[in-house]
Amino acid sequence: MPKNTFFNLPEDKREKILDSAIDEFAKYSYHKASINRIVKKSGIAKGSFYQYFEDKKDLYKYIIDISTQKKLKYLTYVMNNLNRLNFFQIVRELYLAGIKFAKDNPKLSEIANNFVRDTDSNLKDEILESGIKKSNNLFKQLLTQGIDNGDIDPNIDIDLVAYVITSLSISISEYFIKEVKGEDEMEIMAFVDKMLYIIENGIKNKNKGN
Repeated sequence: MPKNTFFNLPEDKREKILDSAIDEFAKYSYHKASINRIVKKSGIAKGSFYQYFEDKKDLYKYIIDISTQKKLKYLTYVMNNLNRLNFFQIVRELYLAGIKFAKDNPKLSEIANNFVRDTDSNLKDEILESGIKKSNNLFKQLLTQGIDNGDIDPNIDIDLVAYVITSLSISISEYFIKEVKGEDEMEIMAFVDKMLYIIENGIKNKNKGN
């Protein structure tokens, strides 16, 4: 998190620094992003940067946190309608909200894409740790509700399934960005529906006799 000196800055100066950082991380991967370019575009001295942030990683993690908080606002509709949707509809709506967020915030979306492409597993693990816990807790809540509503098999291990869905979501995002490279909304949703089909129906051939 930024130091108190950053939050004591005038709002317009804080916004200029953050906008410059977002531009930089959207254009370059974390390791190729340059503090020199950020401070130059922000109009601040490099020494001042370290009065506001510990280092580049500190700034990067703060940008990721800002992006996460903005994305959560797009999920408000879904979370307010949990009782009207079944589990699989909810998961689909969560992905739709994510697509809308990406369309409305292309630079933050590109930062997320760069993060997915990054090969530094230590950086990913450090940043994803908190997000994975939140995702697991969300899916546990949704799975419990799904069981209560009769949508989900009550014999499942909720902790395990929540972990599997979270891991699958992360892996699917990486696969889509690296292999499919689609940007069309219909193409993305078709891809999401394929994933949801697997979650809902599994991979067993139900037409084959025992």
